[in-house]
Amino acid sequence: MLRELAAADMNTASPDEGTPVSVKIRERLAAARKRYNANDNIAEFIEPGELEKLLDEVESKMQGVLDSLVIDTAKDHNTRTTARRVAKMYVNEVFKGRYTQAPAITEFPNAEHLNELMIVGPITVRSACSHHFCPVIGKIWIGVLPNEHTNVIGLSKYARLVDWVMGRPQIQEEAVVQLADLIMEKTQPDGLAIVMEASHFCMSWRGVREMDSKMLNSVMRGVFLKDPTLRREFLSLIPGRN
Repeated sequence: MLRELAAADMNTASPDEGTPVSVKIRERLAAARKRYNANDNIAEFIEPGELEKLLDEVESKMQGVLDSLVIDTAKDHNTRTTARRVAKMYVNEVFKGRYTQAPAITEFPNAEHLNELMIVGPITVRSACSHHFCPVIGKIWIGVLPNEHTNVIGLSKYARLVDWVMGRPQIQEEAVVQLADLIMEKTQPDGLAIVMEASHFCMSWRGVREMDSKMLNSVMRGVFLKDPTLRREFLSLIPGRN
């Protein structure tokens, strides 16, 4: 009888039971022919309840990393729960922008037909280099030249969009382009300018260990590309950058 019950249980078991949740998510991405690079958002391919399972899986793999580093987590009280803490840090915090939907952004019509340069910043950037997963910490300034058809969003919403895009393993040059594409899509202004300045811990914490070096880059869209006077005005209004 016990054998018959066990056989019945095996017959009714889900065919993918025991398959790691990361494999299931990758299979959906592959079926949809979607890219899943480090700086891509994959939230639409994660089903309800799977993020917690992914957290458990990352914890298990992280424990393997600690074991391979020959750290006795069973006896070392400082690292006993490090695997779980690191898993939560990656999935729920520093790489959250990969696994969650874009923040809800309320857009309003430009009822007053505003068409003057607006600058938002500095907005704090907290990201990580996709080469070494070392922190990237810095600031962003966003310049927008609206038109009568531009969607207006609140100042805090720019910070939410920055946090969502930067909350992934990133390369600074690509991150600024991603952010520019997103803001252009959301607001449709005549022009958009973004400047980012950041310190990269993969350079100061390891490697050459250069403590004072920073990376500065910009993206210009629309009239900012065509009008050097407007571009100079934007750059001159950024505190400490003129």
